[in-house]
Amino acid sequence: MQRIAIFASGNGTNAQRIMEHFQDHPKIRVTLLLSNKADAFVLERARNMHVPSVVFTRNDLYDSQHLLDILSVQCIDFLVLAGFLWLIPGYLLQAYPSRIINIHPALLPKYGGKGMYGMRVHESVIQAGERESGISIHYVNEQYDEGQIIFQAKCPVEPGDTAESLANKVHELEYKFYPEIIEKVMGS
Repeated sequence: MQRIAIFASGNGTNAQRIMEHFQDHPKIRVTLLLSNKADAFVLERARNMHVPSVVFTRNDLYDSQHLLDILSVQCIDFLVLAGFLWLIPGYLLQAYPSRIINIHPALLPKYGGKGMYGMRVHESVIQAGERESGISIHYVNEQYDEGQIIFQAKCPVEPGDTAESLANKVHELEYKFYPEIIEKVMGS
């Protein structure tokens, strides 16, 4: 059985979809959720799905190998970022080469990088007059949103779309494709 740990910071809709997708999977399970915010709703979602969770600090991530110890004890094979906004440190990248992926709510390389997340991305896409947007699923490296792209899916940006309406279209793509692509990348 391959074991996934999800890193998430917020509401956790993508994390929930991923947990649901693998709940009865014969070869893959989400066995741990990690969050840097003790009040993140994603922790409630994990509890409801009976997935253990760990809340950690900036120091836990950057100034110690505490998280690597937790991941090792839990026999985690693969890391998935789902609304996690901190840069992944080098020691985790070394411990999980080509086994950490992220989803971004735009067609990278456009509208990526530090500070480009959530509604900021959709507002930028609308303001730029883009005709399409979408999602990018990519490997994680030392830079924000610069890892090798694994998969992209597109949606139209219609005249009259707002950041909110575009976000809804992008969320639908995330929910549909992220669990499927995780499964493919993990080779199952």
